[in-house]
Amino acid sequence: MTAEKIAELTGHGNPIFTLELSQKPGILFTGGNDKGLVEWNLHDHTFIKVMFPVRASIYAIHCPAGYPLLFTGLRSGEVLVFDFIQQKVIKSLQHHLKAIFDIKSVPHKKELLVASEDGTVSVWSLDTLEIVHSIKVSVDTVRCIAISPNEKQVAFACRDNSIKIYDLEDYALFKSLHGHTMSVFTLAYSPDGAYLASGGRDAQIKIWDSATYQPIKNIPAHLFAINHILFHPTKPYFATASMDKGIKIWGADDFKLYKIISREKGHPGHVLSVNKLAWNGDQLLSVSDDKKVVVWDIKFD
Repeated sequence: MTAEKIAELTGHGNPIFTLELSQKPGILFTGGNDKGLVEWNLHDHTFIKVMFPVRASIYAIHCPAGYPLLFTGLRSGEVLVFDFIQQKVIKSLQHHLKAIFDIKSVPHKKELLVASEDGTVSVWSLDTLEIVHSIKVSVDTVRCIAISPNEKQVAFACRDNSIKIYDLEDYALFKSLHGHTMSVFTLAYSPDGAYLASGGRDAQIKIWDSATYQPIKNIPAHLFAINHILFHPTKPYFATASMDKGIKIWGADDFKLYKIISREKGHPGHVLSVNKLAWNGDQLLSVSDDKKVVVWDIKFD
């Protein structure tokens, strides 16, 4: 496996915390500790524009499939709703008073889930943009949301070191998982739904059987906190991003380490924490505290 840096997108003046591919091919959105949400062209790797200004740092961006909407979660607790057809912010979802860390949607229910530092997850109707439910998940921050591929269950990563599994039908607590020794930062179900991968401040990746939620494997994956785990959409691999400035690519079926993308390994990588990843086909996009968006071309053997 080889990784080649093919582009570096610069323009952010502060750390970048999150990114999201548009439903429109070749368009990327990024947000961070800047004053706006930024749109990029991935065909020629150029800055397009600042979509709209924000009053607080952006921690989460989500474009739900089938809706012309972009949701932006802010450190202030606000969620801004941008309409691509009207080309403007049409609403602010006001419910949380503390930072928004993740936003995901449940297609079959036409619902949006918003995770906050206040320990709750709010549930919104994608059709009416009204709140329908609020779940008290933890006494502390809910950092990440992962929805199982069959949309039967949802997993929440919590700052109290636990992972909470809820039934998506009635939002009843199904199971609490304990294994991490520090805050859980990131969760991802494997595309086939066979297992849940978790990563956190303890630098460990834990693999949980999604039928029983028993632990299958523990991988001492990075030197510092794991900020993001992301499965390749079609190939049996997943990538991890860490506060140790590195990106690693693992086998999704054998859990072997196949590639380390870091300056220590001779790659022109990030010089500060890597915060979030996105797969654009076989290209891996990464954003970092170093204010850069990097596009990596991954060749799988």
